[in-house]
Amino acid sequence: MEFLDNDGCFACGKTNPIGLHLDFTEEGDEYVSYFTPRIEHQGWKGVVHGGLVSTVLDEVMARRAHSSGLDAVTGELTVRYKKPTPIGRRLRFAAKIESIEGRVIHMTANVADDESTVFATAKGRIIIVRDK
Repeated sequence: MEFLDNDGCFACGKTNPIGLHLDFTEEGDEYVSYFTPRIEHQGWKGVVHGGLVSTVLDEVMARRAHSSGLDAVTGELTVRYKKPTPIGRRLRFAAKIESIEGRVIHMTANVADDESTVFATAKGRIIIVRDK
């Protein structure tokens, strides 16, 4: 299977009309995206849907691999929810590479607010499908 980017990704695609339109930047050894969830992103009242939190954690890790010049996909994702993630607050999703073993990139990620309250953490095994 060939992985092609047509800018329609739900998380980062700029042309997806219902997407999150995330942007990414490097901050030290972390790859980061800032996102402020809105009411349409909730599960319980005032709380971001957990699936959306895991989606953005997954995306920031996969995009980190991509920014390193690798075509890679998520092989395994484990998310640990620490606290309910609030709607309407700017959140910082950050990922970093912990190690690379062959075609497997071991990564970690977390989501926190501007006061450094951590709402969820993640570990991922990102699989390199080919070098660019």
